[in-house]
Amino acid sequence: MLAVREENRILHIVVTADSGLAGGFNSNINKLAQRSADEHRGRSIEFETIGKKGRDYFRRRGYKIRAAHIDIYRHLKFEDAEKIADEIIGLYSRAEVDAVYLFVNEFKSVIASKLVSMRLLPIEVPKSAHPADYIYEQKPEELLGSLLPRYVKLQIYRALLESMAAEHAARMTAMDAATKNATEMIDRLTLYMNRVRQASITREIIEIVSGAAALE
Repeated sequence: MLAVREENRILHIVVTADSGLAGGFNSNINKLAQRSADEHRGRSIEFETIGKKGRDYFRRRGYKIRAAHIDIYRHLKFEDAEKIADEIIGLYSRAEVDAVYLFVNEFKSVIASKLVSMRLLPIEVPKSAHPADYIYEQKPEELLGSLLPRYVKLQIYRALLESMAAEHAARMTAMDAATKNATEMIDRLTLYMNRVRQASITREIIEIVSGAAALE
């Protein structure tokens, strides 16, 4: 999982929602992943989508979808992220893919989310500014063999939770804007209706008065 290979076969994991009506929540992250695919044009690109909107977007554009996970948010559990991570780790360990990238909406506030793209595999170990010679109770290989898979699982689970929170915020904002626009439209149409009705009543009154004056 630490081995760096030339990125000839790349897997993109795209986290979207299962439904729309959330503003640009789905389209923005899909376009970000597509730009990454365009930048790696000429290489083998595959997608693993989490959410119906991502699956539909890339399927319509003819991209190869290795796996699609639908309706995962209804009862989201850590075991769901663990299953996805195990499959991805297996692909990378068997050298079936050379790099794995993750694309997700990260929750920042109710009115804003952050588009995040990160390389999930291979894992880049941070370098310490002050390296020290630590004494490990187990061999470093044994520790990393246990910790690195857990790190990938937690990253995917965190991405799912972030996406779910950002989706709710985006949908709430979109519905609030839609309600406001609908209210303004109703007010404009009501005003127009009142003007038309008043003009019709005025015209009828004028016709009645004119008819009465003609009889006299």
